[in-house]
Amino acid sequence: MSPEQARKDEQEALGRVEDAVNTYSRPTGLKITDMRVAVVRSNFDYPIIRIDTNQGISGIGEVRDAGHRENALQFKSFLLGQNPCHVDYIFNTIKRFGGPAREGGGVSGIELALWDLVGKVYGVPCYQFLGGKYRDLVRIYADTTHPDAITPEAMAQRVLERKKLGFTFIKFDLGVHDLEETPDAVVGTATRGEFPMSLYEQRYKARGATGKIHLSEKGIARFAEIVAAVREAVGWDTYLAIDHFGEITVDDAIRLGKALEPYSLSWMEDIIRWWDIEGNRRVTEAINVPTLNGEDIYLFEGWRPMIEARAIDIIQPDLLTSGGMLETKKIADHAERYDMPTALHFAGSPIAFMANLHCAAAIRSFVALENHAVDLPFWKDLVTGMDEPAIVDGYARVPDKPGLGVELNYDAIEANLRTPGDLFLPTEEWNLPKLGSWRPDPNDPLNKF
Repeated sequence: MSPEQARKDEQEALGRVEDAVNTYSRPTGLKITDMRVAVVRSNFDYPIIRIDTNQGISGIGEVRDAGHRENALQFKSFLLGQNPCHVDYIFNTIKRFGGPAREGGGVSGIELALWDLVGKVYGVPCYQFLGGKYRDLVRIYADTTHPDAITPEAMAQRVLERKKLGFTFIKFDLGVHDLEETPDAVVGTATRGEFPMSLYEQRYKARGATGKIHLSEKGIARFAEIVAAVREAVGWDTYLAIDHFGEITVDDAIRLGKALEPYSLSWMEDIIRWWDIEGNRRVTEAINVPTLNGEDIYLFEGWRPMIEARAIDIIQPDLLTSGGMLETKKIADHAERYDMPTALHFAGSPIAFMANLHCAAAIRSFVALENHAVDLPFWKDLVTGMDEPAIVDGYARVPDKPGLGVELNYDAIEANLRTPGDLFLPTEEWNLPKLGSWRPDPNDPLNKF
C-alpha cells in the first residue's frame, strides 16, 4: 500500500470515528484563528474572552473579576494555529507564565474557553470531561453587601434579607475597618509617614511594631456582638460564614476565633494571608471554628503545601486563579485525601458561574459556591441559555447543554462595557509573542543579519 493510500485510509477511519459521536464541527481540522476580549463594567469588572476557530465555532471564558484583558491577550500568540481540543497541551504551554490572584486569570480563563469549545464540538457538557457529576443541584452561598452603618442590628437585617431570597448559606464581611466607630476597638495608632502601595493597604493601615493591627478586648467583643445578632436573626437552620478581617496577627486571630465559637460559623475566611502556611496552621489548630482560605492560590503545585500541611479546614480555590476547571478538580481531589472539603470562590460573570457549576458537580467533597451578583440586575442578561431564574431556593441546576451551556448576549454586553464601543475589537497587536524567547522568522529576507 502506498503512503498516500495509507493516509487516505487513516482519514476515512477518523471520519468514521467522528461520525459515531454528535459533533458540531470537524475536530481534527479545528484551528484557533483569533482571540478577542470585551470588558464588562460591574462591581468587579469582567474581562470576557472569546476564542474563535476556522470552523465558525467559538469558546468563551473570562479573566478573573477585577483582572485585566492583558492577562489573557499576552497568550494569544501561543494559541493561534493550535487545535483547541488539545487542552492539556495548551494549558501546560502557557501555565508557567501565570501567577497568584489575578495573574492567574489569563491562563485560567483560556482553559474555560477551550473546554467550552471542546464541549460544543462534541456536543458534551463540560462536567463530563471532569469525570461526570455527583449532583444535579449546586448549593450557592450568597455574599452580603455592607449596610451604610455597621451595627449589629443593621448587619443582621442585611443578612436576613439574603435568607428571605431563599439562600440557606450566607457569608458576610466583618473586618477591622468595621470597628472605626467603636471606641478603643484597636490598640495604638496608624504608623505615620508610610507609603501605601494600594487602596487596599490604605484601608488596612499598619499599626505599631508588628506591622499588623492589634485588637483590644473591646474590639473582639464588638465582633462577637455583631455575629451574635446575625445568628439570632437568621436562626440556626442557616449556614453562616464571615470574611475580610484585615491585617491582624496570628494571636489576635486565635483570640477572635475563640470568641466566635458559640455561634457555629461554617468558616472564618482568609484570617491570615494565604502565603503564611504556618500562621494558618497555628490558627486552625487553636480554634474550634473551621478555617478557609485559598482564593488567590495558583495551580495544583501552589496548593500542595497548604493541603499537605493541613493548614486550613476547608479549601476555597477560585477556578479563575487556580487554573480552570480540570486543575481545580485535581486540587479538590487531592484535598479530599486529607479530609479537606472544597468550597468555590467566585465573583465573576455568568460565564465563569456556569464553569463553576460544571466543576462543582464533579467534586465529590463540594460544599458551596459563592455568588457576588445577587444585586446586579443586568448580570444574567450577559449570556443566553441560563435557567430563569438561575438560582432557586439557594441552589443552581447543573447545565446539560454542550460546553459551558451558554452563549454571549452581545446587546447586553455592549450596554455594559467599561469602554463604550470596545466590543471584541481586533487584537492583531497581540499576534506576535509577548512572553518567553522569540526571534523573527529567519526565512524572511528582511530578517537576514
